[in-house]
Amino acid sequence: MTEPFVLEKEQALSLPAWKKENSNLIVGFTTKNGGVSEGQFSTLNMGLHVNDSVEAVCQNKEILASMFNMPTENWVGCDQTHEDKIIKVDSNDKGKGVCSYNTTLAGTDGIYTDCEDILLTLCFADCVPLYFYSKEHSLVGIAHAGWKGTVKNIGGHMINRWVEDGVNMDTIQVAIGPAISAQAYIVDDYVINRIVDALPAVEKEKYMKEVSSGQYALDLKKVNYELLLQAGVNKNNILCSSFCTSSDESLFFSHRRDKGKTGRMMSFIGLKGADFA
Repeated sequence: MTEPFVLEKEQALSLPAWKKENSNLIVGFTTKNGGVSEGQFSTLNMGLHVNDSVEAVCQNKEILASMFNMPTENWVGCDQTHEDKIIKVDSNDKGKGVCSYNTTLAGTDGIYTDCEDILLTLCFADCVPLYFYSKEHSLVGIAHAGWKGTVKNIGGHMINRWVEDGVNMDTIQVAIGPAISAQAYIVDDYVINRIVDALPAVEKEKYMKEVSSGQYALDLKKVNYELLLQAGVNKNNILCSSFCTSSDESLFFSHRRDKGKTGRMMSFIGLKGADFA
C-alpha cells in the first residue's frame, strides 16, 4: 500500500489523497524539523505542556500558520488526557489552547467541526492520530488514540457522533496517521488484556505478537483500524500510515525512544472558507 502521508515541506506531512478531493482542506502531521525550539525540543516542538519555552512554541505555530494561510487565532487546541471525550467546536472556540495551556478545551481527546476557517489541532509523540473527513457533509475531525483512548474506542465514538448528527456512513473517510510501530511498542499483559477485551471477535495475531514471556509487540494502528471497521467504516475509506514515530528518528519526536524528554508533533485538519481560500 502506498504511504498516504507525504512530506510536503520539512515542517509537515500532508495527505494528498484528501487534498486532491478538496483544495480548501488543510490536513497533515508536523515533523520535528524546521522550528526554533532548542535542546531536547529541537526544533519544531508544538506542545505547550512539555516545559519548552512558550515563546518558541508560539513561533513554531506561526511557522505553520504562514505555511497554510490559517492564522493561529483560528486554531483550537485541547488538554489531552488519554480518555474518549469528544467535543464539537465552533467559532466561539477559535484561539483556545494555542499559546496558553490554560485556555485549552479541558479533558478532551477528540474534536470535530462543520465550521470553515477553524484548524483543529492535537499533539502527539507516539500515540495514534486519527483524522475524519466527510466532503459531502463538510465535516472534519481529529482524535488522539493512545492505548487507553484506543480501548475506550475513541475512533468509534467519533463515527457514532457523526452518524447521530445525520452523516451518511458511506461518506466518512478516516486516516490513521504516523505513530509508534509494533516493533518499537512493547507492552505487558495488562495492556494486551485490555486490547483483547476491546476486540473480542478479532484474532490477536492480527495486531500483536508475543516477543517474550508477558511481553508483546503491539500494533496500535492496526487495533484502531479494526475498531473503525467494527464502527461501520468502509475499509476502502480508511488510509493508514506506515511511518513509525520511534524508528523514523530524523522526522519525529518519540516519547518512548527519547525516554519522555522530548517535544510533540501536531495533527491538524480544517476547511478554508472564502476568507482564507
